Amino acid sequence: MADLSVSLCGVKLRNPVIPASGTFGFGREFDEIYDISVLGGVATKGLTLDARMGNPVPRIAESRGVILNAVGLQNPGVEEFLKNDLLWLRGKTRVLANVAGRTVEDYALICAKLDGLVDFVELNISCPNVKSGGMAFGIRPETIREVTAAAKASLKKTPLIVKLSPNVESIPANARAAREGGADCISLVNTFTGMAIDIEKRKPIIANNTGGVSGAGIKPIAVRMVYEAAHAVDIPVIGMGGIACAEDAVEFLLAGATAVQVGTANFTDTLACPHIIEGLNAWCDNHGVKSVSELTGALKLN
Repeated sequence: MADLSVSLCGVKLRNPVIPASGTFGFGREFDEIYDISVLGGVATKGLTLDARMGNPVPRIAESRGVILNAVGLQNPGVEEFLKNDLLWLRGKTRVLANVAGRTVEDYALICAKLDGLVDFVELNISCPNVKSGGMAFGIRPETIREVTAAAKASLKKTPLIVKLSPNVESIPANARAAREGGADCISLVNTFTGMAIDIEKRKPIIANNTGGVSGAGIKPIAVRMVYEAAHAVDIPVIGMGGIACAEDAVEFLLAGATAVQVGTANFTDTLACPHIIEGLNAWCDNHGVKSVSELTGALKLN
């Protein structure tokens, strides 16, 4: 049996498979279906300073090979997470606390509250910056660098992961900006911006009009972006975007990822993550791979 353990920023994960933020809650519901301690870690729901109710419904729509969501970061707030969920989750697996804010100061404050209490902080920089007219923090290298530096300054003990948006001009430039701001790791891709239309009503299906696109249909684009990011920086990369089986995960590892996150697949198969872990074991055994970490960046170009 292959060694599936990986080291991420000096922290050992039992395997490289992590449910993605926003698709797994804080793990309690899934733990009723299987023991989530089998996972490499859990990326939590996006945490904000105060509780958020999210966007009006409908806020999820299906399309061929993808889903669109505009949930709007519904969450109980960071203090409630610390009080009610963190201790339980830490007893199960590694914790990647995903955080979101409306200002740079929001990010810094949340990071300060989480420092030393979680295994990683994952910065969601696809949020609109209220001080710049609503443009997402993750669009331009200069704002990525600024918010990353502020978050890093608040983290004395916890490694910082910066989650990159794909809705940008240059993934390599933004990956480098995160690294320059002090990121210890980057994760990508977050969702693409899309729209689904009800042709009978001639209106967008989602109340917010547009939403984030995820699912199997985005995988080839996500793999390309992970490859570009991994070759632009000298820090670890977590890859995600359309992973539904072990073979998908292997693609991301070969492209340069150290670990992977699984999102939409959790909606269609509640056992997606353990199935992928089992499949990785089988794939490695069948291909003579002794350690899954051997696969990271092992792509052979034509």
